[in-house]
Amino acid sequence: MERQNKGGYRGGGSSNRGRGGYSGGRDDRKKEPILDLSKYLDKAIRVKFSGGREVYGILKGYDPLLNLVLDDTHEYLRDPEDTSKVTDKTRELGLVVCRTTTVIIISPVDGTEEIANPYV
Repeated sequence: MERQNKGGYRGGGSSNRGRGGYSGGRDDRKKEPILDLSKYLDKAIRVKFSGGREVYGILKGYDPLLNLVLDDTHEYLRDPEDTSKVTDKTRELGLVVCRTTTVIIISPVDGTEEIANPYV
């Protein structure tokens, strides 16, 4: 007697290719960026990174994954007494490529101001 596999834990017999995963074909949809940064090209932006670093510079380019290219970049230095605080002192970095995986916040320099924390 010949045994047929009609499903079960070995995965035969089903035509829907499993739950979610690989469907067998390529996804030809165009990948769109999460944010539209085109309006900030050639303008000053401020970027905060995981780990606490903050920089500002001129946005020269970006890709669909939101890797950033900044020119004339300056890094805000941390307070030596309390490394969680950023000072107004800066150091020049020049041309910088910012990896998406480390970026936390992207904000324009013009039109933003720091306000007092009401919870402190």
